[in-house]
Amino acid sequence: MNTAGVLSSPARRQALAERYEAPELPPLDPELLHLLDLPADLPDELSIAEVASVTGLTAHTLRYYERIGLVEVARDANGYRLYDREALARVVFVTRLRLSDMPITTVSHYIDLVNQGPQTEPERLAVMQEHRAMIQRRISEMTAALALTEYKITTYGGTCAP
Repeated sequence: MNTAGVLSSPARRQALAERYEAPELPPLDPELLHLLDLPADLPDELSIAEVASVTGLTAHTLRYYERIGLVEVARDANGYRLYDREALARVVFVTRLRLSDMPITTVSHYIDLVNQGPQTEPERLAVMQEHRAMIQRRISEMTAALALTEYKITTYGGTCAP
């Protein structure tokens, strides 16, 4: 299912942005914070090979993310990439968006909005709300697919307990 058009509709985002009111933020769930945290024992700067090892991404993907502007990476005196904690956190954030099937064009648009500053928060909220709706639809679809799969397993005499 291609959601790029739905998530990037300027008119839709503008309409949502006009109705935006900054919410009072509830405390974050500690489990969610743990997902966003980086391990404390990581060095302050990592090479591209180290970032690839930590994230499971390829060096090619990391260079691509840099080339299209999703992450800014410093260079050492020899021109080698050095990922600081902020760059690594951005890579992890982008990876989570991609794992949830957010199109790269939407990720790029979102990062552009972030880079423009806090005045784009209403539009960012709209992008994330639409993406959440897509994720919820996918979870519902996957739940139905799992139920069907489990039914077929029991039909053939198997058990569905892990």
